[in-house]
Amino acid sequence: MLARCAAETGAWLVHYSTDYVFDGSGETARDEEAATGPLSVYGQTKLEGEALIRASGCRHLILRTSWVYAARGGNFAKTMLRLAAERERLTVIDDQIGAPTGADLLADLTAQMVRTAVAQPDLDLSGTYHAVAGGQTSWHGYASFVVEQARRLGRDLKVQTIDPVPTTAFPAPAKRPLNSRLDTTKLQATFGLYLPPWQQGVERMLTEILG
Repeated sequence: MLARCAAETGAWLVHYSTDYVFDGSGETARDEEAATGPLSVYGQTKLEGEALIRASGCRHLILRTSWVYAARGGNFAKTMLRLAAERERLTVIDDQIGAPTGADLLADLTAQMVRTAVAQPDLDLSGTYHAVAGGQTSWHGYASFVVEQARRLGRDLKVQTIDPVPTTAFPAPAKRPLNSRLDTTKLQATFGLYLPPWQQGVERMLTEILG
């Protein structure tokens, strides 16, 4: 409905998609032209949404992202901090690789992309873009960084050990892709945007929630 309305009125449509449109195989970052292959209903419906937007003919920015967090609401970092305060030992998955990406970063990217697209109507900027923070890590690396930064900020934590474990240690009804690496070359080159390392955004988020 939104895509049809955007097509009829000439408006731009921004849609947030996901790394779940891929099957998570391999160890390299996928670009926007890579073959898709969702493992779950969630990934499949997100992929179908992308296709419907393209088919509508509207001007659009489809942003595929991953591992999104924000200072407000629940997130992985807050869960790790809570558990680290309660337990001496944690076990965290180390064979899923991606880039923790702040909602604030996505908001900034979106604002700049829309501003550029509207200001330069003669350029064909409509399309799909991968939008994640720079660098990569595992959930284990993410958790270790969170604990390290929390201690630097003065938080007293009980945890002494964070053990890496495979995804199979935490069976789940829906499969998660092991490889969530997304190549952001297209976004950076097209819009001239810099994507900061994931650690920078996580540090900012922790500073906000730990004060």
